[in-house]
Amino acid sequence: MTVRLKPVGEQIVVLTGASSGIGLATARALATRGAKLVLVSRNEVALQEIARDCEVKGGRAIAVAADVGRFEDMERVADRAVQEYGGFDTWINNAGVAIFGTVEQIPIEDHRRLFETNYFGVLHGCLVAAGHLRQHGGKIINMGSVLSDRADILQGPYSASKHAVKGLTDALRMELEEDRAPIQVTLIKPSAIDTPYMEHARSYLDSPGTKNPPPSYDPELVARAIVFACEHDRRDIIVGFGGWALSMMGTLAPRLTDYAMEAGGRILQETSDPGCMERRDNLYKSRSDGTERSSLPGGSRKTSLFLEAQLHPASFLPGAALAAAAGFGFAALQLLRPRAASPRRRSTGSH
Repeated sequence: MTVRLKPVGEQIVVLTGASSGIGLATARALATRGAKLVLVSRNEVALQEIARDCEVKGGRAIAVAADVGRFEDMERVADRAVQEYGGFDTWINNAGVAIFGTVEQIPIEDHRRLFETNYFGVLHGCLVAAGHLRQHGGKIINMGSVLSDRADILQGPYSASKHAVKGLTDALRMELEEDRAPIQVTLIKPSAIDTPYMEHARSYLDSPGTKNPPPSYDPELVARAIVFACEHDRRDIIVGFGGWALSMMGTLAPRLTDYAMEAGGRILQETSDPGCMERRDNLYKSRSDGTERSSLPGGSRKTSLFLEAQLHPASFLPGAALAAAAGFGFAALQLLRPRAASPRRRSTGSH
């Protein structure tokens, strides 16, 4: 069934995890385009301030404090959207938490709590959104990760949850399509992004802080991908070539990738800089929010040609075709160029 998506400026969008990082960058980007927003997170104080900021930027916004791990909270979010705006057109499942440590170090209850947010939070949002969107059509956008394809050392629970989100998203997409429901489903897979993710994480490592393995990308790039997905049909969008390269390496040479991650995983993810301590450990309750980026040094990449090639492939085809033609031409010249006769080897009489 053909699904017609409205322009962002005419959409009502539910956005979870809106109080920091990718969610906050996305809220601001959507507001700038004039969208009506239902902003969701556990931090009501931060949400109220962000809602006011979105209004200033040209959108409309309401703040709904809720825990995505509770199905009844997501039903309440949908009810608020209906009461305030008459419904919604796009539901973005972005909320997530993280834990650093080995699989054996991390207590079972922490594994379970992470899955309550990262997997069941997405499931709850998908179920509530699908039930509503079946009536008039729309979009579900789930936040995966490049770790949906390749697990990372010291982030086992997070990697496992993102694998689960990918499986859920793919299954839901097929089932909605089989049922001819007017709903599109997109999975966004960011690479390492410069957000408070590392500072918000619970950590069992010996180091004072945790950090992103390079290269790190700016959260506004992910927001750009999400806003694009609100209006366009894309199965998956990967943000950042670095993460995609890691995923491909893991697919083509899994054991080599294992060895590389074992050798460099701790060096690339541990740091002596604890960052902003007020943000540390939001696994069970919200902490300091309201910022898009981390307080850690290093910065991030502000552009990604790899992302642009996915969003606007036609714009990149001429250049790619020209490069391919030049490559083939060079190869042909090399093959056709006369070659000097190579001297014959003298037979030694032995083999």
